[in-house]
Amino acid sequence: MIKRTLLTLFIIGFISPFVLVAYFLLFFDYDISPLENYRPSLTSRIYDKHGEKIANIFQGEHRYFAPFETIPPRIIEALVAIEDTTFFEHPGINIDAIFRAVIKVIRAGRAVEGASTITQQLVKNVLLTRDKKLSRKIKEAIFAIKVELSLSKEQILECYLNEIYYGHGYYGIRTAADGYFHKHLNELTLKEMAILVGLPKAPSTYAPTKNYEISMGRANRVIKRMHVLGWIDDITYDNAIAQNPKVFNTTLTQNKAPFIVDEVARRFRAIGIDNFKSGGYEIYTSIDLRLQQLAIKALEFAYKASIGRVDKYKAKDLKKLQKDESFVLQDVNISQLNGALVSVDSSSGDILALVGSVDYKVSSFNRATQGRRQPGSAFKPFIYQVAVDLGFSGATQLVDIAKTYEYQKNGEDMKWRPRNYEKNYKGIVSLREALIHSRNLATINLVNDIGLKTLIKRLKKYDIKHIPKDLSISLGTMSMSPLELAENYTSFANNGKKVKPQMILRIDQRNKTIYERTEVSHQITVPTQAYIMTTILRDVVQRGTARRARVRGLELAGKTGTTNNNVDGWLAGYSPTMTTVVWFGNDNNTPMHNRETGGRVAGPAFSHFYRSVLKLYPQIKRKFDVPEGIIEVEYDGEKEYFSDISKPPRTEDNSDPEAELLF
Repeated sequence: MIKRTLLTLFIIGFISPFVLVAYFLLFFDYDISPLENYRPSLTSRIYDKHGEKIANIFQGEHRYFAPFETIPPRIIEALVAIEDTTFFEHPGINIDAIFRAVIKVIRAGRAVEGASTITQQLVKNVLLTRDKKLSRKIKEAIFAIKVELSLSKEQILECYLNEIYYGHGYYGIRTAADGYFHKHLNELTLKEMAILVGLPKAPSTYAPTKNYEISMGRANRVIKRMHVLGWIDDITYDNAIAQNPKVFNTTLTQNKAPFIVDEVARRFRAIGIDNFKSGGYEIYTSIDLRLQQLAIKALEFAYKASIGRVDKYKAKDLKKLQKDESFVLQDVNISQLNGALVSVDSSSGDILALVGSVDYKVSSFNRATQGRRQPGSAFKPFIYQVAVDLGFSGATQLVDIAKTYEYQKNGEDMKWRPRNYEKNYKGIVSLREALIHSRNLATINLVNDIGLKTLIKRLKKYDIKHIPKDLSISLGTMSMSPLELAENYTSFANNGKKVKPQMILRIDQRNKTIYERTEVSHQITVPTQAYIMTTILRDVVQRGTARRARVRGLELAGKTGTTNNNVDGWLAGYSPTMTTVVWFGNDNNTPMHNRETGGRVAGPAFSHFYRSVLKLYPQIKRKFDVPEGIIEVEYDGEKEYFSDISKPPRTEDNSDPEAELLF
């Protein structure tokens, strides 16, 4: 009876595992397609023009992908040595290891040793949960065998090394190598490799950023195991044990230029790519991170200077009020003041620096690309360029005198009485002086001389949106962003050719280029006429409204812009290589202080930026090229520039000023 009972128990004990396995095989689905078609969520990376990383962009898991052929053999050896010595022999599960683990569990009365192979660890991470249940272990074993039948050992290792968590938010060994050591996989030392392969056992405990000594101890055990197996010699062993690698504790995103990252994301959507954060893209931009930092500092410098000036203005105004009760204090909310700066390569359109606010942490709205404000007098050069293209020159005389314009609006008779900022009139003024000193009335009369219809027709070449079809065009009453204004200013800086600013130069995915920028340009005028405009705008900086933008040792050309009631302050200009636009204003469209003109508020940022550029890149081109066909002469005591189109005026053309003033 006892023998029969024992036999029965033996048979049941022998058959039970098979019945249990059969049950799990028959009643559960074992889909291994996530591993057969392994496509994990991958981090996208953004680089500047020099290849320096701007940021990591990811959703959920920060992971770079490492194809098997890029993984050094030493990493494979270290991993197999410490985790699964018979990996290349077993079918997914290690029977001997399982029996050893069971015996130790029975003796200790608790789990003291695992028996999971690398394949089982991979299955647990991708296909199953981490529940410590017998059912999960059985499923894990079945999955592992099925995976081994479907994938090669190399494919399994590739999946494992890209999937496993290595602590500090790093998924995959390539990510960990970059994060902890700032190295590519092929640059790692044996000790660094050992640190990494030792991490998955307990990522938090062994993370070198948190527990350096414990991490080194774990790495040394990996190296010792390799030595015991005979996979490394004594010298290699001793050198590796003695090494104490430098470990970096950086943020996951490493976002060095948030405005650039936001703008890249917007441009991705425009291209039609919707998995920006998980597609593993490598985005190469035109941004120069060093110039980006200079732009941030330049904007901060001008902002602080403006805040300081406004405080002084208020103190002086308060004293005036105490002396004169009729004096009206201006209500200026300096907390609303903000700014933007954008700089592009004039010949290629590459965006080199782009700052959308004084402080991204306070406001992430990108005023450089999304903010649309009236450019004011910064628009005037486009009108004057049309005049120069029609044969006007810097010496052409314009009428600078007040006039009242009558028109109807909504059935009512209206009157418009434009005036100069200085509230005076010159009578007759040269075209050059009119733009240098931003004479509104001379500009309005120039528009009349050109003809409003002719002007609007010719301005269509710039593709500027919402151009008004009345004389207010003279004062720049349309709206545009700083980047749009910079785009159009490239036509002055680039020998008459306007280029479309671009930020994304190339996008790679899995070592394939999926997008590459193409230059978009449009010839606005010929080089001689563009150069004539440059000479005038150069004088604007040297002795006109943009004097605060001057930089010693560097030729600059530009124009200020101040809209009605000092709501907006601009400085748009260029050097021989770069076009830059600075804007300041209150976010709620209220006026800045009435002394804060474009030259005063934006000029210092412009100057500070170019001074810094000159220190950073002293070899840059410093003078504008003179194209063929330019005639330089002394005219009326000053240098003037003419061409086959803009010819020197004849003496008899100098008519009686009194006659010119008659309307």
